[in-house]
Amino acid sequence: MLITVEDCQLELVQGDITRQEVDVIVNAANSDLAGGGGVDGAIHRAAGRSLIEETSREFPDGCPTGSAVPTSAGDLPAQFVFHAVGPIWRGGGDGEEDLLRGCYRRCLELAVEKGLESVAFPAISTGVYGYPVDLAAETSLDEVRRFLESSARPSLVRFVLFSDGHFGAHARVLEEMVG
Repeated sequence: MLITVEDCQLELVQGDITRQEVDVIVNAANSDLAGGGGVDGAIHRAAGRSLIEETSREFPDGCPTGSAVPTSAGDLPAQFVFHAVGPIWRGGGDGEEDLLRGCYRRCLELAVEKGLESVAFPAISTGVYGYPVDLAAETSLDEVRRFLESSARPSLVRFVLFSDGHFGAHARVLEEMVG
């Protein structure tokens, strides 16, 4: 599924984020940048040992929730990995939406700062962090659309969604955006 926003493409695909041939693969990281399960574990396994070595060396204090930091991509088919730390869902009254928006916005800002044209995002915070998928889809797609409307870059933002449920939730939100 694909829409155009200010000459940029906003795309949804179902698949494996570690196989995306883009400039940046976004990692759903923990604040310690220590690797983990889910998307984080898959990205670290595919990138190789250099990824954890670089995050440990360059960001010994980790990354705050709601932000992101860049590293090289190791063995992944990308130039960079942006490690985005999403919020743990605590019911919605603890600033989770603003923190989730911050992750996506910071990744897009980093891409523009580095002159990169294509970014692949997972559904940040929707795994073990428990963010409801429908709400996360609304928040993330809205934030990306707003960013593209104001900056007209990067030229491709792709959401790579692993499960049918995640793809369906994001597709419903994207259809409402254009409908």
